[in-house]
Amino acid sequence: MKRLISTLCVSVTLMLAPSVQADLPDFTGLVKDTAPSVVNISTVQSAPSRGGLEFRTPDGEEIPEIFRHFFRIPEQFGDGGGQRKTPQSLGSGFVISSDGYILTNHHVIKGAEQVIVRLNDRRELEAEVVGSDERSDVALLKIDANNLPAVDIGDSSELEQGEWVLAIGSPFGFDHTVTSGIVSATGRALANENYVPFIQTDVAINPGNSGGPLFNLDGEVVGINSQIYTRSGGFMGLSFAIPIDVAMGVAEQLKSDGYVSRGWLGVVIQEVNKDLAESFGLDKPAGALVAKVLPNSPAEAAGFREGDIIQRFNGKPIVLSSDLPHQVGRLSPGSKVNVELVRSGETRRLKVELGLLPGTNEQARAESSGSVAPSGNRLNIVVADLTDEQKNKWNVRDGVVIQRVMSGAGSAAGLVSGDVITMLNGERVESAHQFASLVRDLPANRSVPMRIVRRGSPLFIPLRLSSKN
Repeated sequence: MKRLISTLCVSVTLMLAPSVQADLPDFTGLVKDTAPSVVNISTVQSAPSRGGLEFRTPDGEEIPEIFRHFFRIPEQFGDGGGQRKTPQSLGSGFVISSDGYILTNHHVIKGAEQVIVRLNDRRELEAEVVGSDERSDVALLKIDANNLPAVDIGDSSELEQGEWVLAIGSPFGFDHTVTSGIVSATGRALANENYVPFIQTDVAINPGNSGGPLFNLDGEVVGINSQIYTRSGGFMGLSFAIPIDVAMGVAEQLKSDGYVSRGWLGVVIQEVNKDLAESFGLDKPAGALVAKVLPNSPAEAAGFREGDIIQRFNGKPIVLSSDLPHQVGRLSPGSKVNVELVRSGETRRLKVELGLLPGTNEQARAESSGSVAPSGNRLNIVVADLTDEQKNKWNVRDGVVIQRVMSGAGSAAGLVSGDVITMLNGERVESAHQFASLVRDLPANRSVPMRIVRRGSPLFIPLRLSSKN
């Protein structure tokens, strides 16, 4: 009987195996068609000769442990003096037009004195950097060659979770290495990367893959492999690619202008969590909560207010706050856009003309001091009126500064000494006396929004009082 059962199990396995294998993609044809368009990129830079191994970028910055870009770290040994030219195989790229235009990552060619492109036929050509954009991490190169095999450009907006994708690059200098996986997520926002809705995959990516193409099963490029999340410095199953729609938009501007212009709204936003959604009377946590309207910005001119919750921008839904910068940054300065938002529980529509994104973000800087003034006992905090000097330092028009926080509703909400309270339950805070009145009139057993400025950053927090006493 055991032998019969064993025989039956083997038969079932053999019957199932072909059907399972039939569902798996065959990448051989795709690779043959697309690999000739993929190139290796190396650079020559001046680097100080030092003893020992240094984990730094070519311009001297230390590479962080997580979200590190895919540099091949050079072993820089020497006597500690002088400068020397250091050739480095940094990454990959791909041909987007037969007349020699190539896309790669900004960080691959950053600080390079000379960029060398090695083609699939082993030719090595010096490339001109047409333009490079740090915000999107996209660079456009040009080599003097014709009749090159160019990739087919796909539509990254059509990508879906679970879809098969394939990467070709030069990890650790091993040219034309092929790895595959699936799309893990789309529209991913990463720290300090506000203008790229990354494609997350589980494709094996390692140092040297940077700038290489991500293909769909139709052999079309849908992304540029750019970053990994790692604690070890190597692949850990989390890879991120720049959507090709974003990259081609950047490339077109780099080709025509040499730089990239982006739309600018002029608001500081934050995520809407469950408690904040309740405090603003929303059915569910969604949208981008405006924590600050920057002065002299398009948002100020259009009538935006702190506490507005942006839910649709240019006809597209804003589910996460990170969706908004992606949408704004892809539009050109001067674009006129319809915005749908919630203000004081009511839906409103505004029209805004986008400005030009400044080179550096405006940031408020603050510092708290002042004399103690009374506050309502319901929060169990002590606040002070702001002096003109403090308002200038904090870059706020009005509000009160917290001097002391005791155990109670205020501490439970996360308030700390030094916070500046500028708005409570939709009302601007103008003085300690008026703030006490606002606190006195707050409803019990319901979350209300409170806007504060903490260490220069504005944000909303939900505040709940359990009783009217």
